[in-house]
Amino acid sequence: MPEVTQLLNAVAAGDPTAAAELLPLVYDELRKLAAMRMAAESPDHTLQATALVHEAYLRLVTNEQPQDWSGRGHFFAAAAEAMRRILIEAARRKGRAKRGGGAARVDLDDLFTQAAPPLDDILAVNEALDRLDAVAPQAARLVKLRFFAGLTGDQAAVTLGVSPRTADALWAYARAWLFDHLGG
Repeated sequence: MPEVTQLLNAVAAGDPTAAAELLPLVYDELRKLAAMRMAAESPDHTLQATALVHEAYLRLVTNEQPQDWSGRGHFFAAAAEAMRRILIEAARRKGRAKRGGGAARVDLDDLFTQAAPPLDDILAVNEALDRLDAVAPQAARLVKLRFFAGLTGDQAAVTLGVSPRTADALWAYARAWLFDHLGG
């Protein structure tokens, strides 16, 4: 879809009409990404997939700093990251002590297999991901793509621009690192 790439470049250049033209072209894919992510959220979550798409899109195209996306994959990775941050912010708002929040230990294997991780688990994973990002940024990006964006290993490998074998090695490293740092 070269048209998407051209519009992404126009948005990066500050063309206000390009953002309006871009949304219809990427909306369906963003909606699928958000719906997939929201399906894994707890049923009491007040944020809807449509609202998540709109908030993420606004953050991407109205950012104070100019964005320079290198293509569709980079844009959708940025969208997944924006959605992750929105969900983290919502979890933090809900999890504050005055609203009944509290920290708990997390079993990493359960976290990656359960359908709706508790808010505390999402926050614990986010904090651990921030620490992992300091030591192994590519492994942290892979976890974000797989866990928060719902991509498969092969899809994440393409988005990161690495081979599937490298992605598998990064995934194994990241899981072991997170397991160790989330209380094993």
